[in-house]
Amino acid sequence: MSRTTIPTLKIKAMTLHASFFSSAAWTLLMLFSGAVWAQPNLTPGAVQSERILVVGGTAHLGTGEAIENAAIGFADGFIDFVGAARDVDRKRYDRVVEADGQHIYPGFIAPNSTLGLMEVAAVRASRDYQEVGTFKPNVRSVIAYNAASDITPTVRTNGVLMGQITPRGGVIGGSSSVVQFDAWNWEDAVVRADDGIHLYWPSTHHKHFEDGRAILRKRKTYDQQLHEIRDFFSRGRAYAAGQPEKRDLRMEAMRGLFAAGERTAAGATTLFVHANDAKQIAEVIRFKRAEDLERVVLVGGMDSWMMADPLRENDIAVMVMRTHSVPRFAEDDIDLPYKLPKLLEDEGVEYCLQGEGRMPEMNTRNLPFFAGTAVAYGLEYEQAVRALTLSTAKILGIDGTCGSLERGKDATLFISDGDALDMMGNAVVHAWIQGRDVVLDNKQIQLYEKYKAKYDAQRAAGGR
Repeated sequence: MSRTTIPTLKIKAMTLHASFFSSAAWTLLMLFSGAVWAQPNLTPGAVQSERILVVGGTAHLGTGEAIENAAIGFADGFIDFVGAARDVDRKRYDRVVEADGQHIYPGFIAPNSTLGLMEVAAVRASRDYQEVGTFKPNVRSVIAYNAASDITPTVRTNGVLMGQITPRGGVIGGSSSVVQFDAWNWEDAVVRADDGIHLYWPSTHHKHFEDGRAILRKRKTYDQQLHEIRDFFSRGRAYAAGQPEKRDLRMEAMRGLFAAGERTAAGATTLFVHANDAKQIAEVIRFKRAEDLERVVLVGGMDSWMMADPLRENDIAVMVMRTHSVPRFAEDDIDLPYKLPKLLEDEGVEYCLQGEGRMPEMNTRNLPFFAGTAVAYGLEYEQAVRALTLSTAKILGIDGTCGSLERGKDATLFISDGDALDMMGNAVVHAWIQGRDVVLDNKQIQLYEKYKAKYDAQRAAGGR
């Protein structure tokens, strides 16, 4: 793996006691200095020019199926062969990657992510995930997406190769877009622009403590907030159905939600409703019916297991809260977050996994392990892989081109030495996005190598 090095920094002369630092150790450190100050070469990959075949190992297709001793071939950025290794003609390919004993997966997809919208939480200038205002469907999060984020390479090295970049704040936060994680800029990164509008449903109740007991009380402002939401959608529907003389950017952004509005190539715009409580979810279901909305997805859904029947009957999918969470109430099962995907799977509710919570950008790299925890609590392995790939793609409206290892789809996939859903086994050794080789290096790897070289040098000098 090539890396670009920078000149060794000049070191101020200082007097060192001989017993503290031997000349041998100093020499070794100087020899390592060129490597430890290297910076990762994270230039986006070149367009695929050679036909590539990955052969051997176990291919987890993302459809709920797996192939032992598999072969996955791709050319010009698209998969052209999926099957058993014994059935492929190797001569058709210019490069063969042996994957014996390894695992092959479609690229994992991170929905409801602010990756690329915030770099350092403590630095206000790097926080670009929220705009001022209450109803702002015309705010496009993808415009602010930073394709050169230092966080993104740390996510790719765990197999997360795509994501839905989502705005926050207000009642309607704006529109999200789906991007791939190997690009020069946001324009190059876009897989599906403006896939949905994000509505943050107001809380119906709040906790009130009396005599040490938690009592739920209805929020006094809830009815007013609900009235404002309905009024805004009513105006949006009227705007979409008519031919207004004056163009309204907010109403234009709402068009795709309504039957009379415009459709994208992937279909109707999705309304992503962020809600958790059972009462909120019930209100969302009534709202979908009243507004006759075609595509609604529940984001969070902590109580979705209680509402499985109406969610399934109303064709509402769920982006499940991160499994690495604690229950919200003392009376909940302690393992409820861990087994929530299994509960929804058993009830036949469409779902995928997402990582909203504390430090969501950095924790995107843990997305595979959220699925691994669900496996430990009853979910079948291939179901867990599907929840990271094809199910997510279907919910985002990109399943025609992404989300599984199938002929004709984008060649976005990776190879792991071990189980990619297990933090002890995950070791991504090759990755491709739309057929392009992805650099599997990042700042954290560089820091590891830097300090490893330092302490290796000290040990070689006698442990001082």
